[in-house]
Amino acid sequence: MPSVALNILFVGDMHLGRRPARLPPGLATRADALGPAGAWRRTVDLAIVERVTAVALAGDLVEREDDFFEAYRELHDGVARLTAAGILVMGVAGNHDVQVLPRLADQLDGFHLLGRGGRWKSLTLGEGAEKTTVWGWSFPERHVAHSPLEGQRFERAAGVNLGLLHCDRDQPGSRYAPVRSAELLAAGLDGWLLGHIHVPDALSAPRPSGYLGSLTGLDPGEPGARGPWLLSIEGGRVAAAAHQVLAPLRWEPLALDLDGIERPEQAQDRLLEALQALDARLGALTRPPEAVGLRVSLVGRTRHGAAAERLLGGELRAAVPVGGSRIHYFIEHLASQTRPELELAVLAARQDPLGLLARRLVLLDADPDTPGRQELIDAARARLADVATQARWQALDLPPLDDEAVAGWLRQAAARLLEQMLAQQDNAA
Repeated sequence: MPSVALNILFVGDMHLGRRPARLPPGLATRADALGPAGAWRRTVDLAIVERVTAVALAGDLVEREDDFFEAYRELHDGVARLTAAGILVMGVAGNHDVQVLPRLADQLDGFHLLGRGGRWKSLTLGEGAEKTTVWGWSFPERHVAHSPLEGQRFERAAGVNLGLLHCDRDQPGSRYAPVRSAELLAAGLDGWLLGHIHVPDALSAPRPSGYLGSLTGLDPGEPGARGPWLLSIEGGRVAAAAHQVLAPLRWEPLALDLDGIERPEQAQDRLLEALQALDARLGALTRPPEAVGLRVSLVGRTRHGAAAERLLGGELRAAVPVGGSRIHYFIEHLASQTRPELELAVLAARQDPLGLLARRLVLLDADPDTPGRQELIDAARARLADVATQARWQALDLPPLDDEAVAGWLRQAAARLLEQMLAQQDNAA
């Protein structure tokens, strides 16, 4: 009789209690269903449909310690549904839920907390060729400056042995359980399923090792596919590792090429064409997102970039209609990075204010070591920092002012100004 694969669904950082940011008014009332709670419910549905043996949670299930009651409700309902379906639930505590997860584990029948108090513990599933042992370690306190693998020797059980760990990989100065890739490899296990970093790694059989990624994109800085990973153990090995893309809210960057448009309204046509292609791809997923936040960059050579930005930034921003789609698309951020129809090098040769501005844009696109480029960025950073520290902007989640961010702001402002100057020149002619 052929063997039946043992399936385990591994879940990365959930952060229950956190609400997705930057939703338009029409979606704000659905923040619960679109955020981590909704993603967790979808995960439970998937586990039951796929008839997995176990669900394993890699830490940071909860956003804050004072989210105990909200997390309890969501986890209780999910764990109850899973255990009623005969599915075992296990997990480790991360740095966000170091206090609350042990309390939750004590309250939730059917939830197995591995590695309580920073002591490695294992749990074995299945039998025969599909026998699998999961080793887990939980944060004993919020900050851990040493490697959880330091001095640890695993006594391998028969069958497949996997590690479940919340940690900071290859960051030796970290206070969040720093581990080295070499330590993970030398531990002698058949794979490592990691929490903490929200960008998923490309996990693959037969030795999946890396970050699971966040269960859903928590903000626009976490774009792309999000969801748990389904591992199938068969014949004494990990036979498959598949990313289950199921986040109800997805963030997507979209570069909209306006090269050659003859009037601003054509930007709407190009946006619709781009979204129809995106919708065809996302709609083909087994569990498509309910909403998609777009970070749109207008690119290409055109003199209509500013007008197109005003047009797309109007009523379309909260909801972009894509005929026949069940997905709600909205523009979270819109920026024009278009270039003038004339070559910058030609404009930069002019000895007037327009030429000076073109030379600044050329400098921004030059190699980072080009003389004058860093001075330009540093001067702009100082001006931007003065604005960012004003009280009226403190409630916003502003990105860090690193070199690339500052250069991006400068490109955007310079491109707009260059476009306006060229338009004024044409009108004067």
